[in-house]
Amino acid sequence: MRKLTYFMAASIDGFIGAPDGDAQFFLRHADEEFFRWLASDYPETLASHGRRALGLDGLPNRRFDTVIQGRRSYEVALKEGITSPYAHLRQYVASRTLTESPDPAVEIISSGPAERVRELKREEGLGIYLCGGSRLAGELREEIDELVIKTYPVVLGSGMPMFGAGFQITDFTLKSVRSFPNGAVVSTYSRTTAR
Repeated sequence: MRKLTYFMAASIDGFIGAPDGDAQFFLRHADEEFFRWLASDYPETLASHGRRALGLDGLPNRRFDTVIQGRRSYEVALKEGITSPYAHLRQYVASRTLTESPDPAVEIISSGPAERVRELKREEGLGIYLCGGSRLAGELREEIDELVIKTYPVVLGSGMPMFGAGFQITDFTLKSVRSFPNGAVVSTYSRTTAR
């Protein structure tokens, strides 16, 4: 069974973006050493246009062959005229408002994202990358098998939480921690509670 991994950037106080969802300010902490780590360990999490710009377009997928993201996350690329942000992966966008995909390589999930994820998990292949956002992560919380949290040395005070959902205790076990000289810390957790 394939895993669903929520791979996200976060502030020290647990926000993945400003109240409007903007997270561009995290990029100032992604220095050369951090990008080398991403390129070697999680190359498929870099958007296709970023991979091309960095000369990494030919890197094979190591962990994921599928990505699912929410409409607001997808719209970050759309605003730049990019309709297929993860062309190197199978792409799904969960949205109740997008009625038609702007790109044939992107499938819209208009209802039941958890059911669709369960179907994807039963397929053969690499893992599934949950790219964001907060509301979708909240809807998929019961399906998330692994968390990879890139914590940057910044406090936001308020903003978009990691999970846009109600109170519910879900236990995870810390598997690894990697720190970087720029103050970023990457923590990997695996689900420990039964579903």
